[in-house]
Amino acid sequence: MNTVERLKQVARRLSTACDEAIAGLEASGAVAHATNPLDYAWAHHEQYLEQWGGLGATTLLLGMNPGPWGMAQTGVPFGATEVAKSFLRIEAKQLSTPTNAHPKRPIVGLGLERQEVSGTRLWNLMEELYGSPEATFANLFVVNHCPLLLLGERGQNITPDNLPKALIEPVLEACDDHLREVVEVMGITRIVGVGKYAEKRARLAFNAGKKGPGTTSDGREIEITTCWHPSPASPLANRNDGADWRENVRNVLMN
Repeated sequence: MNTVERLKQVARRLSTACDEAIAGLEASGAVAHATNPLDYAWAHHEQYLEQWGGLGATTLLLGMNPGPWGMAQTGVPFGATEVAKSFLRIEAKQLSTPTNAHPKRPIVGLGLERQEVSGTRLWNLMEELYGSPEATFANLFVVNHCPLLLLGERGQNITPDNLPKALIEPVLEACDDHLREVVEVMGITRIVGVGKYAEKRARLAFNAGKKGPGTTSDGREIEITTCWHPSPASPLANRNDGADWRENVRNVLMN
């Protein structure tokens, strides 16, 4: 089985584990709506894996979980709809809104006009640094640690670190398993957490301390580091009209 087929296999396995947890997450009251883009947007995510998962990348950019305007609509990590179509070359497929989705957050898919700022910033910088998606994915690949869109009653985004540990831990353990499998399948040698939370999850998954490398099950060392998150809610990402954020990411990836 080649790299792409193995990536699809492990993504399906993670999707199933997350589907099994959704009812419990919603029943707890900590999350009003939990939906899985690896399920309802698989037709897009599969394209992402098929086109870009087998080009030899050894660096993994690790995000946290989807927002309502990015991967939730496109099935692609940090997937603002315009960059998903133009840079990542995802062909629009008909997607169905899950029955448990927030009524204010329907699944429009690649036709959504609102652009996710984080995704636009990230992929535009990749194009600036590498020039083409082929060159980008020969160097790096991007995954989210957790694939679930988690929303409150008002439609606000909820991140996994803001949920009770006992509630979210089974999901995060499945996500850690998926991360370890992606690293093994792709031969990843370096993980860059996009933000401190993603770095923390990578360090936990590979038994790394606060500094230094992690270790795979077969004893291979994995460099684990971090870059600033491109969220518009982050003062670091907004500083100097984003120039400082771009410089931070450039320094991490190019050094």
